[in-house]
Amino acid sequence: MSVITQQFSLDMQGASQIENVTAKIQDYVKESELTAGIVTLFIKHTTASIMIFEDEPGLRADTKDIWDTLIPAKPEWQHNTRNPGETNGHSHLRGQIQGQSLTIPFTEQTLMLGTWQQIVVIDFDSCARTREIVVQIIGE
Repeated sequence: MSVITQQFSLDMQGASQIENVTAKIQDYVKESELTAGIVTLFIKHTTASIMIFEDEPGLRADTKDIWDTLIPAKPEWQHNTRNPGETNGHSHLRGQIQGQSLTIPFTEQTLMLGTWQQIVVIDFDSCARTREIVVQIIGE
């Protein structure tokens, strides 16, 4: 059993920006030369998430809309009121619900994603930030 760990960065703009990383993750699996196993993805931030998504413009718009509806950006969040200058209380709450990690099996050096499944990073923050993603490949 082998373990290979990689990291990469994404420059994100916040405001529920979505970035598709499927091809990048598939490339890491191929470069690993492992034939079967799992890939664990972890984003090292509390105001962003990584998830499986059908990446098409309508769902991108709907995803932003549902997050704005469920957890709106408002100055009254305790995180904002207790930390002068902070405006991203909603970003932390969204990240808590969506989560920061994902595990995907692979076989024959190919991610076992469904037909429409894509891997995306979503940045909930209220400003631009560089995001760090850890890719850990475990297999044989």
